[in-house]
Amino acid sequence: MEFFHAPVQWESLGLDPVALEIGPLALRWYSLAYILGILAGWWLLLKMVKRAGSPMTGKHVDDLVSWCTLGVILGGRMAYVIFYNPGQYLEDPLAILKLWEGGMAFHGGLAGVILAIFLYARSKGLSALRILDYVAVVTPIGLLLGRFANFVNGELWGRPTDGSWGIIFPDAGPEPRHPSQLYEAALEGALLLLLLNILFWFTSARMKPGLLGGLFITGYGLSRFLIEFLREPDVQLGVLPVGLTMGQMLSLPMIFFGLWLLATCNRRQPVIA
Repeated sequence: MEFFHAPVQWESLGLDPVALEIGPLALRWYSLAYILGILAGWWLLLKMVKRAGSPMTGKHVDDLVSWCTLGVILGGRMAYVIFYNPGQYLEDPLAILKLWEGGMAFHGGLAGVILAIFLYARSKGLSALRILDYVAVVTPIGLLLGRFANFVNGELWGRPTDGSWGIIFPDAGPEPRHPSQLYEAALEGALLLLLLNILFWFTSARMKPGLLGGLFITGYGLSRFLIEFLREPDVQLGVLPVGLTMGQMLSLPMIFFGLWLLATCNRRQPVIA
């Protein structure tokens, strides 16, 4: 049984990238996804640290959110500039500061958050690895909202498909394409969010340093690597000479790092609440 009998025109969905307009000011769904992701993650972290064996207090969470927000913005922007569009920014370096024009790379954002966690934990004498475990549990919220925002924006579409679920996106030609943004929202966002929260709240996984962080990093890396086969490569890069996209190349070290965390978590001293 087919749920769609013909490809869907993106315009027919009635989506608008702008969530709210007040005079000359416009709040876009993509910006709102960042804001809501940070606030929801903050709220959930405050709930999590009330459980026995937490590596930090609520006051630490309040401070950490600021550090991680800075890390995701700086890391995400710089990775996009370096790996995805260096030529444009060499010609116009000041364009790096124009965040409102878009251009963020999650791999860089994650690296920025990990660095922020390490620096913050070191400054407070806390366990960076255990804080990473906690932050990993809430991070899929931002991924879920961000990918939905990509879909609402009609951007980062997939490769052509002859499936009845294909969507014809504006500026992507007349061919139906995979709604890869929704695939990513499901795998990187919803599935990881559900899995990590079940493990945190209903098992002792949070007591094994590196386990939850390793699961998130490995899960994201594998999901992104696989979905890239259905996602249209960045127009300025295309498929790289090695036969992979830039997203896949950047996912490989994530997968290896995540697997290392998982492989070594049983060697670390478990937390006794």
